[in-house]
Amino acid sequence: MSGHTLGEIARLIGGRLEGMAERAVRGMAPLQGAGSEDLCYAASPRLIDEVVASRAAGVIVGEDFPSLPACNLLRVQDPKLGFVRAMELFRPKRRRAGMHPTAVVASDAEVSEDAWVGPLAVVESAAVVGAGSQIAAGAFIGSGTRVGRDCMIGPNVVLMEGCVVGDRCILHAGAVIGADGYGFHWMDDHHHKIPQLGSVVLEDDVEIGANSCVDRATLGETRIGRGSKFDNLVQIGHNCRIGEHVLIVAQAGVAGSSRLGNGVVVAGQAAVADHLTIGDGVQIGGQSGVIGDLAAGARVWGTPARPMTRVLREQATVGRLPELLRSLRRQRDDLDALRARIADLESRQGE
Repeated sequence: MSGHTLGEIARLIGGRLEGMAERAVRGMAPLQGAGSEDLCYAASPRLIDEVVASRAAGVIVGEDFPSLPACNLLRVQDPKLGFVRAMELFRPKRRRAGMHPTAVVASDAEVSEDAWVGPLAVVESAAVVGAGSQIAAGAFIGSGTRVGRDCMIGPNVVLMEGCVVGDRCILHAGAVIGADGYGFHWMDDHHHKIPQLGSVVLEDDVEIGANSCVDRATLGETRIGRGSKFDNLVQIGHNCRIGEHVLIVAQAGVAGSSRLGNGVVVAGQAAVADHLTIGDGVQIGGQSGVIGDLAAGARVWGTPARPMTRVLREQATVGRLPELLRSLRRQRDDLDALRARIADLESRQGE
């Protein structure tokens, strides 16, 4: 791994160094277990003891972190963001240009001279691959598909015909964009397939996790908004419209024709039913089942999904059920004893 000095890193991430500018850094590490050539970060002043004990070459800290003359501190406004920017300096540079001898590229495909098409990748007729984009081994770019600039198309990614991928998109290994939507119509004694004639559009800066699927529209388009990020194993149904900067976590799914607004967060294994409208900024908790529209800013959890505060109260009540049951049994026993006493007194009075 190539190295930098602390002084270079401070300049490149816009930080202020307190310490040895020429100290070499060759890697990134957490505070615990960092070596003498590693760079770390401390999220808050509460970690001062860990910083003092660390062997790290330097530590990225916030402006409110105490001064430590024995440590090399690199001050920034946001320590985590500063650490991310520093990590980018050490990310392996994989940019290449050209075509591997085993790549299969149609004669009428437009592949930028500044792009790379890897081993056994296929670029079909009338497809376009923009400058700086990297098509990894085994990827498939269907006919008429357009890939923008500086995209990373991972190994065995499938982009079916007519899809559009914006600039700086990242598609991780095994992602499938533009497979048929799940559409069938019952005819007599069988399910008749409905042709899926639409497309998929990924706007700029979208990231799709490994083995995730975004289905093509029946008609029109399935659209993923600018800056949205999907985890692994995410499923997006046909004709969905996902807003900008949406986060969808692993194993979550959105059924066909639903609309998610900007800034929505869908946690792991959650499901959104079809033809729903989810407002801007909605947060959907893990394993939730959303079966109705949600207004902007809602925070929901559970199946069926309902306001998170309500679910937390319900969960607290469920936790008290054994105690409540014991109390009811005691009350029942007391009532039974009282009834027996009353019956005994009545029988004596009858005598």
